[in-house]
Amino acid sequence: MSRHRRGYDDNRGAGFPGASPSLAWHRVGHSGHLTGPVLPPGEWDVLTHLPAQVVIAAISAETETGGQTVVEGLAGIEAIAGGRAYDSDLVRAVVAAIFAEPDETDGESCSTGAVAHEFADRSRDIADVLATCRSATAILAARVDPADSASYRQWLQSIAAKVCEVARSGSALGTGGERFSEAGRRFLDDLAAALSLV
Repeated sequence: MSRHRRGYDDNRGAGFPGASPSLAWHRVGHSGHLTGPVLPPGEWDVLTHLPAQVVIAAISAETETGGQTVVEGLAGIEAIAGGRAYDSDLVRAVVAAIFAEPDETDGESCSTGAVAHEFADRSRDIADVLATCRSATAILAARVDPADSASYRQWLQSIAAKVCEVARSGSALGTGGERFSEAGRRFLDDLAAALSLV
């Protein structure tokens, strides 16, 4: 059983087997992308951009009244970087690709400016991220080892949970002992469903 960071105490998706190296991930092209022979570039882009999108969606779900999001954004960056500790070649390769391209507009996943903002249309844009999560889940099911797929999806859930927790603890309502707000928990439930973790 390998290590997984579980950021969602309800343990939705817990019990997946640990990921073992199953794909030969390697660096290709001039952009520095790490990819494997079974993942076309477009699908790889979905997997590498999705963690930052999940961070922004979690921030938007938890900060319904607006306000400062830098702290939550930094928590998201830390949670993304935490994927380096996963026993999954896929998750570690995605993290490496994210941090390898900080200057690209679409790949600025670990820049504070990229994650420390909220969606203009929360409902629509959060729904779009959930739809992308469903697409990513389908890509993973078709392309990668089930253990790597489970690791990636659990990682995304843990990223969102960390952001929601930090947002809750820093809010005026974060004094009642609840780890997540109602909106945050609803988003985490929706995310778990989109990632097929329930």
